[in-house]
Amino acid sequence: MELVVLFSTFTLLLLLGVPIAVTLGASAMVTVVYMDIPPMVVFQRMASGMNVFSLMAIPFFIYAGELMQHGGISVRLVRLANAMIGHIRGGLGLVNVLSSMLFGGISGSAVADVSALGSTLIPMMKEKGYDSDYAVNVTVTSATIGLIVPPSHNMIIYSIAAGGTVSVSTLFMAGFLPGILTGVSLMIATYLVALKRGYPRETFPGFKMLLLFFANALPGLFTAVIIVGGVLSGIFTATESAAIAVIYALLVTGLFYRSMKWENFIAATLGAVKTTAMVLLIIGTAASFAWLLALNQVPDRLFDILQAISDNPYVIMLMVNIILLFLGTFMDMSPLIIICTPIFLPVMVQLGMDPVQFGIVLMINLGIGLVTPPVGSVLFVGCAVGKITMEQTARTIWPFYLVMVITLLLVTYIPAISMLVPNLFSG
Repeated sequence: MELVVLFSTFTLLLLLGVPIAVTLGASAMVTVVYMDIPPMVVFQRMASGMNVFSLMAIPFFIYAGELMQHGGISVRLVRLANAMIGHIRGGLGLVNVLSSMLFGGISGSAVADVSALGSTLIPMMKEKGYDSDYAVNVTVTSATIGLIVPPSHNMIIYSIAAGGTVSVSTLFMAGFLPGILTGVSLMIATYLVALKRGYPRETFPGFKMLLLFFANALPGLFTAVIIVGGVLSGIFTATESAAIAVIYALLVTGLFYRSMKWENFIAATLGAVKTTAMVLLIIGTAASFAWLLALNQVPDRLFDILQAISDNPYVIMLMVNIILLFLGTFMDMSPLIIICTPIFLPVMVQLGMDPVQFGIVLMINLGIGLVTPPVGSVLFVGCAVGKITMEQTARTIWPFYLVMVITLLLVTYIPAISMLVPNLFSG
């Protein structure tokens, strides 16, 4: 009965449009009152959920992404990508995906990707004759690459939700090949749709200009080298690398590029504070919600239910993916990581999946949810930037969904895609 109270309260508040952080906290509060547990426990669980040292990396990564967004690094990455592949049919669409791969490896945020690159590329694509729905579809789906390639702050949340047993640096390494695979698959879909619609190609600027654009973008690209290289080499932790990324972003945008104006610095700082506050509140309330699920033995019950349906590991993995895809359509990523990891991780481990591999599967799954109606936050941002309704994008986004789902299944059933790089480094 406790689970009925928990989920019915949660569903009701969600349908009423209550913010997700309030929904999670209120559902937990109602349930503990029903269970005759002191309500103070909810606040204690919220505090313990946020009082984790590893979470210190998140505000720094968010701040670094905001500084790079407002400091002009994204514009230089777009120029470089355009010089590299803009001359192919539908070149600006391919530039969009490649720019997301480059910028995602720096910011680690899908929303930052859409905000920074979308505000530049979507108007540019529309001006060059690309349809609005195509421009938005390419932008929002490619933005999810930033959730997979390092440094993704969602991987830090997953590591904490897994009880600290999964190394953040190992997760970063595991994201390399799946991130590249996602980018390549989206490029294929982007090119085929562009070919069908007859979109134009850009003029190749020549190798001299390509080298010039590369040299201009190199200081910004070096941010990813500092973050990822420092963590993987063991020179500093993920938290330390995030703090260093902020200092480096300030130096590059303020002293090297001289593009960081005072008003941009204020906007970046306020944006980082606002985003950090929202993320940590969601993490805290999700932690109390997840504690109630564990208290009521939801992981064990779910595994029994799945085994009653089928004892085939591949079928169970498919069912878990379907459940995660469904949940991702109406909940944001951070709370789902906190809630779903303690539930599904033990199930997948019992089926023989490595916790690191499941972390990447979870990232891809919930990333698809961020661009899926009705509560796809990244899709909302993309539609706002592109000045188009969600219904218009939903009618033509299916080729991009298709390649993302195919990538998800490949990562789920072929462990080497995720585990090859970590195994090489560990060996």
